[in-house]
Amino acid sequence: MHGSAPRPDTVTWEDLVTTALLGTDRRPPARLAPGRPAPVALLDAAAGATVRRRAGLRAARAARRPDRAPEDPRPPLPAAAAGRLTALLADRSGGASGGRRGSSPDLMELLPQWLAAANAHGYAAPAQALPALLDAARGRTDLRPAALAFAGPRALWLARFNPDWRFALRSAPGGGAALPDPGDEKGIRRLWEEGLFAERVALLGALRARTPALARELLAGTWPTERAEDRLLFLDSLRSGLSAADEPFLEKALGDRSRNVRATAAELLSALPGSALAARMAVRATACVALDRTGDPPVIVVEAPHECDPGMERDGVVATPPAGRGERSWWLGQLVEAAPLGTWPDRLGGRGAREIVALAVADGWQGELHAAWCRAAVRQRDAVWSRALLGSPSAPEAGGPGAVSLAERAKLLAALEAEERAEWVAGFIATHGLSEAFQLLGVCAVPWAAPLGRAVVDALNIARDAGSYPWSFSGVMGLAERCLDPAEAARLEGLLAIPDEREDAAPGAGGYWAEAFQRLVTTLRLRAAMADELRPDDSGANLPPGSAGTRRGRQDRPAHPAP
Repeated sequence: MHGSAPRPDTVTWEDLVTTALLGTDRRPPARLAPGRPAPVALLDAAAGATVRRRAGLRAARAARRPDRAPEDPRPPLPAAAAGRLTALLADRSGGASGGRRGSSPDLMELLPQWLAAANAHGYAAPAQALPALLDAARGRTDLRPAALAFAGPRALWLARFNPDWRFALRSAPGGGAALPDPGDEKGIRRLWEEGLFAERVALLGALRARTPALARELLAGTWPTERAEDRLLFLDSLRSGLSAADEPFLEKALGDRSRNVRATAAELLSALPGSALAARMAVRATACVALDRTGDPPVIVVEAPHECDPGMERDGVVATPPAGRGERSWWLGQLVEAAPLGTWPDRLGGRGAREIVALAVADGWQGELHAAWCRAAVRQRDAVWSRALLGSPSAPEAGGPGAVSLAERAKLLAALEAEERAEWVAGFIATHGLSEAFQLLGVCAVPWAAPLGRAVVDALNIARDAGSYPWSFSGVMGLAERCLDPAEAARLEGLLAIPDEREDAAPGAGGYWAEAFQRLVTTLRLRAAMADELRPDDSGANLPPGSAGTRRGRQDRPAHPAP
């Protein structure tokens, strides 16, 4: 760049663009270097501004040079994967305008999967991609964890120079600060006692993973002097790796002066079936629920609490119900939810979970009781009770009596292993179609297991053949693009033709369905290509990003977990 170029804070990019469009004869450049032809001076200024824009640094007055960016020891991306990342970051369209997406893949929706796969391989982000990567994470909070993990230490270094990217510092553990080595006990204690709040939270999380006893010791030492909102966040860190060793500390927290802290401590203790709080809740809950054997068959009878005494409140029972809820049913639900599920077989005649759920409940208490068991199964991550409460996916209401909503079913499914979860949702779709399956699909592992993928595609095909209104399935179709196994692309070839439209079909529905299936197939092939490009030993790493299907058997291999 010429030595007489204008200062960076005197000419804006908009000024330069306007002058270039109008021509230097019609609009002589303002505040540019004197003594040079106007077109040359304009190009010099534009070159300088371009370098500053690419550097991701806002123009400012001269100051001390910053320290060098830290090294990133991770291996670089393969060339094809780096090109793919550039294409993904450059796509800001989010699909076609006017509500119709066309047949082209939505690249920004594939970026989260690409980042997850790149992080799984342990690659470092290309330095030139960091500004665009930070911009993408700034606009989408759901991208931030994966984007910042991939961007690495250089992104945190860069974020210190641009206020638009300060979110990266706030999102990073400890604000991006380095934590003491595991063996540096003096440094650990000094940081805990003197560090900023974000640094202390990060330290507690790190210690929780490797030396939980030290984490509890530090927390107990300063607990009385911590602010209530800080105590709540510190207590929340105990969710990771919760064990019986945490019980004494949590029992003390039940007497905290903050109601939110007490409630969180009680919730954590109730997730430990062997805790003293769980035992106290079991006594209270079983006093309210019993088996009446006088009839045939026997039924469950419920006598809800008549008061919420101080002991119940100390153990986390909220005394005041929300609007529209009765006090007694509100208290009963909290007691049953916090009681260990292992309590009920002995209390209800030695029956297992399925038999208990199948029993009738007298006086209209069934919904309240089963809903509380649902919450208990979710909190205790009990697969046996979750399975019993879900029931058969082909049941008339597609679930057990406790699964009162799709959201509740989705939570219960999360307690099952991925294969069983996918099988249950596939059975639900086969019986009930896709209209209510969106939330359930969201808890299934990606890529979807083969039975689930086939069930989704078959249901979409049935909806198309029935002349259903196509736009009502756009959400499921979008999920399929991101979650269907890329190996399914070949099976979808027969769905690309425009079908004969029924007389009662929505106008233009056939064209929409063909377009949507074409986009689905194209996206699956693109995901397969993305996975191949990220392989460290990929012999085709230098192929251009769009050359899908040029390597051996690319479309015939099983899909990888991501993208």
